[in-house]
Amino acid sequence: MFYGITSPKFPNLPEIIRKMNPQFSDINGIWHNQNIAIGYNPMVSECERYVVVYNGAIYNIKELRKTLDYQFRTNTDSEVILAAWSKYGSKAVEMLQGGFAFALFDIKEKNIFLVRDRLGIKPLYWCDSVKGFAFSTEIRALVASGVVEPVISPVGLTDFLRYQTVQTPDTILEEVKMSEPGSILTFNTVTGKKTISKYWNIDSFTPKNKISAFEAQETVKELFFRAIEKNLVTDVPFGAFLSGGIDSSAIVGAMAKVSNSRIKTFNISFSEEKFNEAHYARHIAEMHNTEHQEIKLSSSQFLEYLPNAISAMDHPSGDGPNTYIISKIAKDAGISMAFSGLGGDELFAGYAIFQRMVKLEQYRSLWKMPLSIRNSVGKLISSMRPGVASTKMAKLLSMPRFDFSTMYAISRQVLMDNELTNVLNINPLPDHLPITKLRQLNLDKSKQHILSSVSMAEMTTYMHDVLLRDSDQMSVPHALELRVPFLDPDLVEFVLSLPDSIKYPHTPKKLLTDTFPDLLPKYIVNRPKMGFLFPWSHWLKNDLHSYADIRIRKLAKREFFNESAVLKLWEDFLKGDSRINYSRVWLLVVLEEYLSTNLH
Repeated sequence: MFYGITSPKFPNLPEIIRKMNPQFSDINGIWHNQNIAIGYNPMVSECERYVVVYNGAIYNIKELRKTLDYQFRTNTDSEVILAAWSKYGSKAVEMLQGGFAFALFDIKEKNIFLVRDRLGIKPLYWCDSVKGFAFSTEIRALVASGVVEPVISPVGLTDFLRYQTVQTPDTILEEVKMSEPGSILTFNTVTGKKTISKYWNIDSFTPKNKISAFEAQETVKELFFRAIEKNLVTDVPFGAFLSGGIDSSAIVGAMAKVSNSRIKTFNISFSEEKFNEAHYARHIAEMHNTEHQEIKLSSSQFLEYLPNAISAMDHPSGDGPNTYIISKIAKDAGISMAFSGLGGDELFAGYAIFQRMVKLEQYRSLWKMPLSIRNSVGKLISSMRPGVASTKMAKLLSMPRFDFSTMYAISRQVLMDNELTNVLNINPLPDHLPITKLRQLNLDKSKQHILSSVSMAEMTTYMHDVLLRDSDQMSVPHALELRVPFLDPDLVEFVLSLPDSIKYPHTPKKLLTDTFPDLLPKYIVNRPKMGFLFPWSHWLKNDLHSYADIRIRKLAKREFFNESAVLKLWEDFLKGDSRINYSRVWLLVVLEEYLSTNLH
């Protein structure tokens, strides 16, 4: 974690750094001059011009050290960043491979540089207010600094209830922003001028239309094993999360082939049998002779973990407790770094939304029909098969025209706008942040690359703003580092470049499973997809009912909410209304707990 502030409003900046994290009692861990303070344990370059604070892991450190004419004093990633920046300036960022965030201050030019890795594996937040400019890897630290007024953003709140998160660069707080992946934010401490530039874009690949399936598989194999090898560069005990699904099974199999030591694997299983996938994980563990640990979780045990998991959230999210629990278990077992299969679904078309978006594209001509006819068809579908899917289909049919970004966003929406109009006292509702973000991408490169368009949409919204943020904020409390080899930029760029004909999931994640038949037996490939889920609906109606009920009733009384509408949503869920799934009410529970814990 790191923290920094520049402000004319506060005379004692090191004291502000200590407020940002009260554990910082040692002033030696803070660097400061007349107008800026940075903590914790920043490093100064050999030329004494640059200061850096850093979080994450850079995998090509050894290679970079050999190319830099620099008198290294340590073996740290931070010093390699300083050496590269001293020689190449901001172009040095393009040389770094890994998951990282860092802040670098140029003492001569008075510029602060905030940098994130290409896919946004590590978080980085900032605030530019009338009180000053501050940055941190944690939102709560910015609030503690006094630079930020902890005011809820109506736009962020609406986005959270729509999509179980808030899309970057916005957050749940009005004054706090999140740095974008693959970006460099530059702030001058004298002029106050701020600029943001991108050094990597997810849509910058060149589509490959003439490539055979065999060629694609051979390249995927090469890039995937290279990604595993890069991520295995570590000097701490490591292991892997193993659900028994395709992604985690491929990673564990590759690790077993590459590593010289026996792999440790971890799996959470459930008392409710239909959510229990432990036997699949056990099969893969036995296949690769891993040191496997299986943890059976009951709802009462989960309830014990839940308050700590939610209180660990630096930003509210509709997901996350699963990662909190398995991270704790892995750390307790002596692991300091764990591999995760995150990114596999997004890259290899593992979600149902991939096939859905392809079908919508195939029926694009429907949107040339008169709106009145489409509305009638939508109402008929909703009445014949009431539920979340039919509600969304009716909404899509009511759109004035076919639009990829809007289609995708509605398909990913949790609470629909008609529900939010009742639940929220916000009128009119703000624009959809994901739609605004996705329209900035080149999502329609060609009809041969619809799956890649969906992948880019997934990676820049749901994956980045839910899965990656949760992975970090749920593992950090346990001092566990998560690594995600599927998000190696070289692998990502290559798979995105491939046409749909090679990737279309006639069977689950066809390109991935065809590439690794030796790592992915049919027993795993053809198993029902369950995902890394908890039996939320059952728990919310039983063991977690009291916990949820208290928080939903408290949230309903807050100023942005319509109390009767919130309570009706909760009551309809408890009655088994098929149009109200668990995710709609769980969002409310998490939000209230976050607000009570962090904003009072």
